[in-house]
Amino acid sequence: MSTVSAQVTDAVTQSNVKVVGEAPAMAMGSVYQTAAHSTGLMFENAVHAQNNQNVLSQTATTMGVIQIYSIDTIADAIAIAEMLQAAP
Repeated sequence: MSTVSAQVTDAVTQSNVKVVGEAPAMAMGSVYQTAAHSTGLMFENAVHAQNNQNVLSQTATTMGVIQIYSIDTIADAIAIAEMLQAAP
């Protein structure tokens, strides 16, 4: 039967204690990193949604202006169509 040196068992024990002692800090670091990444994605999605809303607002404004400017044209077209129908 062979005996193991007390220095070897002490070194192994200290290594195991070090790993077990660092585990909670490593876990919390991972949690914080995940939370920061999720928050970053949330802000990216918010900026993208805001940009899309801005494009939709500009499109709606442009379509409204086009309709406002085309009222006279439509009225003229209706008047001409009525004149053509009334002609003998």
